[in-house]
Amino acid sequence: MIYPLAGLIIRPVSEPRTDFSAPPERGASASPSFGKRFLRGLSEVLQTLLIAVILFEVVNFVTARIRVEGNSMEPSLHDGEFVVVNRLAYRWSPPQRGDIIVFYAPPDPGRRFIKRIIGLPGDSIRISGGHVYVNQVEISEPYILAPPRYSGSWTVGQNELFVLGDNRNNSDDSTSWGMLPMNMVIGKAILVYWPYSDVGMIPHYNLAASASN
Repeated sequence: MIYPLAGLIIRPVSEPRTDFSAPPERGASASPSFGKRFLRGLSEVLQTLLIAVILFEVVNFVTARIRVEGNSMEPSLHDGEFVVVNRLAYRWSPPQRGDIIVFYAPPDPGRRFIKRIIGLPGDSIRISGGHVYVNQVEISEPYILAPPRYSGSWTVGQNELFVLGDNRNNSDDSTSWGMLPMNMVIGKAILVYWPYSDVGMIPHYNLAASASN
């Protein structure tokens, strides 16, 4: 504001400066430095990787994944399918007749087989005339490809299982190498996850009622 006085022009004096902090240097920024941002980003990446590793190990502990090789489980499972196996299925409950399981092959423990449980410890198994008998009772098997063309009798010992492929006439199973020790069982097959056209739960049949002692 201008005040006229005796022909003089008087201008108001500006208020004294009270902020004595140094002005920011040219090019300076209030955001964190590049180094801090880098360390923060690296920390987040490492945390994400750690969580991913933990989840991967948990999934591996609980499940296994296998690829079906061959046609011994036709028509239930097909060559080339990928299957999820529940490793904990028999941790608190015993195997059941009719379950499809994955196990280390007795003839070659370096390989993994997938078959169906037919006999439990103490069972007597007889195959004749294209039919399977458990404890002298014929079991109904809607899942097999064709009736077996062979015959024989077996007794399942303690801590053992008798397993067969659903493709009875083209399967390397208990009829050729004997009983399966329970400690070689990996788990119960529960899901086909590849190929996409075959994705779905694996059907299991309860054979206990028709084959009970």
